[in-house]
Amino acid sequence: MTDHFSNPLPPLCIIGLGLIGGSIMRDAIAGGAEVFGFTPSRSGSRKAAQDGFDVSTDLPATLQRAEEADALIIVAVPMHAVADILDAVAEHAPNCGITDVVSVKKPVYDIIRAHGMQSRYVGGHPMAGTENSGWNASHTGLFENAAWAVTYDWGLECEQAGEPAPQRWANLFKQVCQLAALTGAEAVPVSVAKHDEAVARVSHLPHVLAEALSVIGDKGGTLAQSLAAGSFKGATRVAGTHPTLVRNMVETNAAALVPALDECIALLHDARNSLALPTPSMEELAEAGHRAYTRLNARSGARGESVSPVKISSRPVMRVHPGGPGWVQHLKQIESLGGRVEVF
Repeated sequence: MTDHFSNPLPPLCIIGLGLIGGSIMRDAIAGGAEVFGFTPSRSGSRKAAQDGFDVSTDLPATLQRAEEADALIIVAVPMHAVADILDAVAEHAPNCGITDVVSVKKPVYDIIRAHGMQSRYVGGHPMAGTENSGWNASHTGLFENAAWAVTYDWGLECEQAGEPAPQRWANLFKQVCQLAALTGAEAVPVSVAKHDEAVARVSHLPHVLAEALSVIGDKGGTLAQSLAAGSFKGATRVAGTHPTLVRNMVETNAAALVPALDECIALLHDARNSLALPTPSMEELAEAGHRAYTRLNARSGARGESVSPVKISSRPVMRVHPGGPGWVQHLKQIESLGGRVEVF
């Protein structure tokens, strides 16, 4: 059988062409890759075709084309649609490598396991976006300098079972890292569990807080709205994200999000009690928050336009040869440092 994962960057088949999938398509084509895709939206398909992109509304035909082309399939649909898409992949593209861009990783990996697809899957999550959605919101440059989480759980499971990860899976890991690089992003190796815990804190919790702040501000009426300035608008911007997308993110990661939310509630409770004293005080939270912000900013910088702002050019870079001696353990080391990986 042909090794479908050996080509450094095969044709790309993107399933789902909203903000993320559409932006990947634009960047990948700009980078010289062969790309085609599927969207269930007829209006989105028409607009993409008018823009000069190779897009279909026929999922079976698109996946059959992917199989014939030995394409890398990129699943870029909401979490609730992942299982159905993988059903179709199993039927129409049984040999293609698979990655995804869903904002949670363990629930996706659970579905991958249920389909027996671990050996041809490497998960992904580009930490970039806006509050807008759909093909019309997509654009080139969305992922420039952003972190792109790339999972390696199956490789680790192989090693724990006493066997090295097969070279064809190592090649797939390399392809996903190269896909990230093609869009201007930087690959960061993660396990699915640690990914979901981290994004609960820095991506999903901010969505919950933005929704709550928007409700509080709205209850202040027109005067409060008239006086709202940069701090309020910045803190509530992602509440402009469509509610269905927000629910897809936070509900599917509830197991990791609830403990982070509990920590936040405890901090707010303590601040509330301190402010309710005869001599109100915000000292403890203000000092702790400022120290934490300084550390975060020093480590990661900021990308103000991103839903999940991460700029990692200051983080350690380590080179890895997928399939080489000890390469999966090297990924664990890079993950522990929050570093990025370059593959060769």
